[in-house]
Amino acid sequence: MQFFIMGGTGFVGGHLIAQLLRQGHTVHALGRSSNSLERLPQGCKAVLGDPAQPGPWQEQAAQADVLINLTGRSIMTRWNDDAKKEILESRVQSARMAVQALAGSQKEGKTLINANAVGYYPQDSAKEFAEEGPRGTGFLAEVAQAWQQEAEKARTHGTRVIVARFGTVLGPDGGAMAKMLPVFRKGLGGRLGSGKQWFPWIHVHDLCAALEFAALKSEMDGPVNYCAPENVTNEQFTRTLGKVLRRPTIFPVPGFAIKVALGDVGQVLLQGSRVVPKALLNAGFSFQFGNLESALRDIVHQASVS
Repeated sequence: MQFFIMGGTGFVGGHLIAQLLRQGHTVHALGRSSNSLERLPQGCKAVLGDPAQPGPWQEQAAQADVLINLTGRSIMTRWNDDAKKEILESRVQSARMAVQALAGSQKEGKTLINANAVGYYPQDSAKEFAEEGPRGTGFLAEVAQAWQQEAEKARTHGTRVIVARFGTVLGPDGGAMAKMLPVFRKGLGGRLGSGKQWFPWIHVHDLCAALEFAALKSEMDGPVNYCAPENVTNEQFTRTLGKVLRRPTIFPVPGFAIKVALGDVGQVLLQGSRVVPKALLNAGFSFQFGNLESALRDIVHQASVS
């Protein structure tokens, strides 16, 4: 099967490309610069172009069986008006360009897998949300909805669309763990605020395997939650990481300090939804790292030998 990856030069993209190549697929990946394309795994076919702009790269994307769009500016920045605009537009515009590329495709049975986030759901600690759950309120929920709506337009071109709602992706060489591991290794880690907020997570290995799984499962369609089946709170995550590292976790970060340091984005760290991967489980996907402790032990081991 032929895949085209937008956002393939990032943390998740690198792991996904390696997974797809191991499984014998043909993979093309888009990058904005020659330097970024040099980071692609060996065997991946590099395509130069801007995912936010039309270009010749769309002709290559149109030849793929599966287009996976992982593009979007990080939300972990102060949310002033300019940052909010860029966070929203980077997602909506890349989805628009993906849809535009697929509009020119003559392939039968083509698929768009467009990244999204569990921030779509309400911040309600008392409820559990599967894919049919309602949209929440606030900036992240609005971004997730706009992002999804743009991707869904690919259906008018005969494309199956999967809206991939990611939890926090955990891996040894990027993402959230790149920031947390150095702090926790020094024994300076601790819960954020009350620690009672839910923390949907997924090991990067399972995320990539699940993305390939959905691409191959033609009956899967619409929103899919990409998070582990084991729900944990921030406090449980903190204690488990401390246990794996054999370090104390006695330095909680007060909620007010997070809000002062990060502004509105601090709410992302202090709130969370209890999300379940119902669609993946119903389709028969098997998580290798469905348990947090086993996931963290694997990540810490990989980080220590890399």
